[in-house]
Amino acid sequence: MSDSEDIVEGTPEDRRRADAVYETLLSRAGERWVQPRKERTARVLELLDDPQRTYRVVHVTGTNGKTSTSRIIESLIRAHGLRTGLFTSPHLERFTERILIDGRPIADAAVADAWEEIEPFVGIVDAELEAKDEEPLTFFELLTVLAFVACADAPIDVLVLEVGMGGEWDSTNTADGDVAVFAPIDVDHADRLGETIAEIATVKAGIIKDGARVVSARQRPEAEAVLRRVAAAKGAEIAFEGADFALAEDKLAVGGQLITVKGLAGEYPEEYLPLYGRHQGANAALAIAAVESLIGGASQPIAGAVLTEGLAEATSPGRLQLVGVEPTVVVDAAHNPHGAAALAAALREAFDFDEWGLVLGVLGDKDAIGILRELGPIAAHVFVTAPESERATEPDSLADLVESAGLRTTVHPNLADAADAAREWASESPRRAVAIAGSVLLAGEALTLSEADDWKSGWKG
Repeated sequence: MSDSEDIVEGTPEDRRRADAVYETLLSRAGERWVQPRKERTARVLELLDDPQRTYRVVHVTGTNGKTSTSRIIESLIRAHGLRTGLFTSPHLERFTERILIDGRPIADAAVADAWEEIEPFVGIVDAELEAKDEEPLTFFELLTVLAFVACADAPIDVLVLEVGMGGEWDSTNTADGDVAVFAPIDVDHADRLGETIAEIATVKAGIIKDGARVVSARQRPEAEAVLRRVAAAKGAEIAFEGADFALAEDKLAVGGQLITVKGLAGEYPEEYLPLYGRHQGANAALAIAAVESLIGGASQPIAGAVLTEGLAEATSPGRLQLVGVEPTVVVDAAHNPHGAAALAAALREAFDFDEWGLVLGVLGDKDAIGILRELGPIAAHVFVTAPESERATEPDSLADLVESAGLRTTVHPNLADAADAAREWASESPRRAVAIAGSVLLAGEALTLSEADDWKSGWKG
């Protein structure tokens, strides 16, 4: 029996304690409140004797594909027989999804126990910050500390750590990554990270540590130049997709694809990956290079049985996830133009339908026009709605943008109404299907709704 199978379900009291921790965190400044100040997270960790230094770390940043790449890396490391932690954000349905131990959401009791260790030091650091006329510790800063402590308590061998935003000053950068991983870099959060690719890449390159190994997806020339420069300055070895490793081939397969990868240390022909889309194949190639770099210093191929197991067990909830049949419904968190472009390409390549109904909801701080530019060409009908968030774009305003793009649209007050209308529309022809996209929050709502209404039993009208 594996370590992950040894984890038992918690009690109602455990869940109450964990939910109380989450409510305490929510009382803090939210995730959108970001300042370049990792030193404050470091101060809490110092008082806790630096738990983030008790295991090896693979640190992952980029604009799109971070979470999927992180999840594949974790699965591959776990297949080696090592105990793993995974810290990603945001969550889709419940906050414990953000911290996985051996591939499963952290136990409620572990959350509560870790918080009991942390809480006495929070007041100390908040008081120090107040004395300097600075803001108290935030939701994400404390969640990062919680993840580090819980992983040390588990204990784990390797933490796969996804950056919250940017890199250099992100609270996760209080850990020292043995391997720094760069998913594709594009423009997002320009108000915080910079308006050019080079500026954004400079912030993200801050996760490269002295003497570390670095692997990167294909990047625009200006991003690649930044990463090469910073790696050289840090004495870090860097490898790029295309030049040093590659997704050599991808072929459709039932429930996913067969990928052939040229790694840093070996060739891996026709491995099954249960994820749709060529971009997920590229994420897997990046993950393989990262694991080769961590285990064996990029000189030792991953054993065939280990690779097969690690890829086959990889999951990426809310990323081109099949949640309904008759009609087919897929959910994707695509919330910026780059992610939307990957989704559109995958829908064309991995599915055989004539018409897609697009259920679309977008947050107000996102590039709705850019998302529509990428998804519009595949949409026969757009069912406009809004995620359950004060930050959501009003459906009527989003519908105006859709109509100005010349697309057929209807407006719906909530996801349940939009999804019902889209599924009913798609059920009228076997050549129609539904995609729900535009927001991570909307994707999470869709997963919950699809399970509650059992979309995999087909449209009941």
